[in-house]
Amino acid sequence: MSFTSTSAHHFRLSSAMIVKIAMAVVGGFLGWVYTRIKPQPPRICGSPGGPPITSPRVQLNDGRHLSYKEWGVSKDEAKYKIIVIHGFNSSKDLKLPLSQELIEELQIYILSFDRAGYGESDPHPKRTVKSEAFDIQELADKLQIGPKFYVIGLSMGVYAVWSCLNYIPHRLSGASLVVPFVNYWWPCLPADVAKESFELLLDQDRWTFRVARYAPWLFHWWMNQKIFPSLSMMAGKMDIFCQPDLEFLKNLPPNSDDSQEKICQQGVYESLYRDIMAGYGKWEFDPLDISNPWPDNSGAAHIWQGYEDKIIPYKINRFLSEKLPYVRYHEVPGKGHFLPFDSGLCEEIFRTLLVG
Repeated sequence: MSFTSTSAHHFRLSSAMIVKIAMAVVGGFLGWVYTRIKPQPPRICGSPGGPPITSPRVQLNDGRHLSYKEWGVSKDEAKYKIIVIHGFNSSKDLKLPLSQELIEELQIYILSFDRAGYGESDPHPKRTVKSEAFDIQELADKLQIGPKFYVIGLSMGVYAVWSCLNYIPHRLSGASLVVPFVNYWWPCLPADVAKESFELLLDQDRWTFRVARYAPWLFHWWMNQKIFPSLSMMAGKMDIFCQPDLEFLKNLPPNSDDSQEKICQQGVYESLYRDIMAGYGKWEFDPLDISNPWPDNSGAAHIWQGYEDKIIPYKINRFLSEKLPYVRYHEVPGKGHFLPFDSGLCEEIFRTLLVG
């Protein structure tokens, strides 16, 4: 073998080795990226090694379970039946300052539940805005609360109320949208209103909501990486709260039970992350597409908005209320995102919904 042919042979071996090494490096990098993007599997309640089941649950037709809580008067004696829909990082155990006197005066039955992936309700791998409405309808039917009921949604839970108004309006006697979540990409929003409201948010929150909308496959990585700041609320950043909200938090008593720990016990991806991705993703409808559920004026939807709220700026909800004839708008001066936890306002929200 000549020197030239030997050199060429070694060169071919070296080239093949370089290709293999490069492929191994690229494969390793892609594997590392995949582990960062892919969330951990959920810890399903009642499964081996999973959290225990401590609350009553119903099984839905698709096999999932929803955990629920009933309070107020019994459903057989109730004059009004209300389903309360919790917000972000909350659960069926949220404590609304509603007096027993009002409950008994108006004969109110209240049903709250853990939305999919929260608390003790099974995760929903295909969770969407639409699926929330049908979870609520099926829960109502499984518990036999009757053909019609009221819904009250809080903050992020309000996207489920919009879903009910669109998909199951025939089941609703009325609705309250309290400190309501808004999707800044709703097509109905004037560009200037959407832009102005969106720019009031912290820069890190704007990027978080963009990732949730345009690259949901990357959202788990985004929420766990340390290069850029992600959602301010989960980072404990206090800039997102107005002064009334800061005062509320300062006077909040310490949590006396384990309800807060249970909220994300099946995994933050299945509870918090999916909530954000569903809410800020692409909807199958637009709020202004919703027909009046009560053309005979037998009911109404009420929007309750804190004027000082920095988490949900008021202009979008004010705009929607001006365009939807069945919506009654209540803008509360001097209040922020925690307005439903003011005892006087909480009772006013319930009373207004039920008796006007």
